[in-house]
Amino acid sequence: MPYVEVPAPVLAMLRAAVGEGAVLVDVEERGHYGHDETESFSYPPAVVVRPQVTGEVAAIVRICREHAIPITPIGGRTGLSGGALSVNGGVGLALDRMDRILSIDDKNLQVTVEPGVITQVLQETVAAKGLYYPPDPSSRGSCTIGGNLAENAGGPRAVKYGVTRDFVLNLEVVLPNGETIWTGANTLKNATGYDLTRLIVGSEGTLGIITQAVLRLVPHPKETRLMLVPFPDAMRACEAVSATFRAGVVPSAMEFMERDAIVWTMRFTEGLPAQLSAEPAAYLLIEVDGDHGDLLMRECERIAEVMEAHGCGEMLFAESVTEKDALWKLRRSVPVSVKAHSVYKEEDTVVPRYELPRLLAGVKEIGKRYGFSSVCYGHAGDGNLHVNIIKGELSDAVWEGELPKAIREIFQLTVSLGGTLSGEHGIGLVQRPYMNIAFDRNQLELMRAIKHVFDPQGIMNPGKVLP
Repeated sequence: MPYVEVPAPVLAMLRAAVGEGAVLVDVEERGHYGHDETESFSYPPAVVVRPQVTGEVAAIVRICREHAIPITPIGGRTGLSGGALSVNGGVGLALDRMDRILSIDDKNLQVTVEPGVITQVLQETVAAKGLYYPPDPSSRGSCTIGGNLAENAGGPRAVKYGVTRDFVLNLEVVLPNGETIWTGANTLKNATGYDLTRLIVGSEGTLGIITQAVLRLVPHPKETRLMLVPFPDAMRACEAVSATFRAGVVPSAMEFMERDAIVWTMRFTEGLPAQLSAEPAAYLLIEVDGDHGDLLMRECERIAEVMEAHGCGEMLFAESVTEKDALWKLRRSVPVSVKAHSVYKEEDTVVPRYELPRLLAGVKEIGKRYGFSSVCYGHAGDGNLHVNIIKGELSDAVWEGELPKAIREIFQLTVSLGGTLSGEHGIGLVQRPYMNIAFDRNQLELMRAIKHVFDPQGIMNPGKVLP
C-alpha cells in the first residue's frame, strides 16, 4: 500500500466526529506521533486523530473504511518493533486521551481501564487498595495498557505471574467495519465459543482497536527479597537460571545482564550498593515475593546454594527499599543506556529457559562471523533474551546489507532451540521479513485468512506482522 494522504473533505468529517482540536495536521505534531523507540525510524501519519470515547473511535473507523484510508493505532510510542508507525500514512489514531481507570472491583479482583492508561499509574492505583497488576514492562512509566495489550507485553514478573494476556478477561473492540463488540466475559473461566479475547491480545492493532479492557488482579504480595549475583562467566549465569527452577524455587523475577549492560548503565543510577562492581562478566538480578518473610529467606538460601554451585561471586542482598529501587532502576535503565552508547538493533528472542546458554553462545558466535558486538540482557527466568546488536565501527553498507543475514541466523538458531522470534516486543514492522522462520506456509495463510475476515479492506495497521 502506498502512502495515503487524507483529503480535505475527510478531514472535515473527522473534525465533525471528534472536534477541531482533536485533529492534528501540523508537521511538528504529526512528527511527534510518527516515531516510537524502534531505532531512528520516523513515519508521521498524514493526520493524527485523538478520540476520547469509544463512540468517537467507531466514527473514525467508519469514515476511514468508507474512504479506504489506513488506520494506525498509537499508544505510548515505547515499542521496539515499529508497531505504532504509520508506514502508509493515513490516520494515526492516538489513544492517549482515553486514559481513565473506569472502575476497580475489589470484590472480584478486576479493573476496567481505557487503553491510554499508563501501566505504572494502573499499578500504583490498585496497589493503594492492596491489589497487584503484575505485567511490568521496563517502560512502565510511559507505556500504556493499550500498547501492552497490542504487543502482549511481559516484563520481569512474567516468570512467576505470566504476561499481559494472562490478565485479560474481556475487551471492548472497535472492528474495522466500525462496529463495537465485547470479546469475552468478566469471568475467570470461559469455555464458550472461540476465544476472541486471546486472539485480539497480541494482534498489534491489525484486527481492531481496543477501547476498554477488563483486567484480572491479584492480592499484592506483602514482602520481597532482592539479590544481585555476579558471575565471572556469562554462560554459568545462564546455566544457573534453569537450575534454580529445578531446585524447586520460582522467583518473581530473574533478570540477566552482561558486563557492558552494567557498565553503561551504572552512570544513570544513584544509590547502588557500594560493593557493586563492573568486573563480573554477568549478573543475575533475582527477586522473590510473598506474604511470609521466613519462607522468602528460605527461598533465598536455596537460590544462594544453586548460585554457588555454578561459580558465582559474592552475592549482594538489597538491605533497604532504597537499594531495591536503585537495583531495579539499574535494570530498567539498560535499554536507555545501550541506545545512548551506540546505534543498535534489538532482537527480542525467547527460548525454553534450559536452552538459554546455547542461545547466548550462538549469538556471540554469529557476531564473530559477521563482525559485530552485542550486549545481551533480559528476562532470563522465562528464557527471554534481548540481543542488542551494536553498530559501533561497522560501515553503513555492512549494517544495512549484511546484518539482516546475521539476524536471520540468530532467529534460525532461536527456532531450532524450540524458541520463537519475539517474547514480548511483537513483530510489527521490523520482524516481518523473518516470520517464515517461525511459521510454515499453512500457518501464515491461516493468519492471513483471519486478518481478511476481520479487515477485508486491509486498512487496519497495514504493513505489520504478516509478510
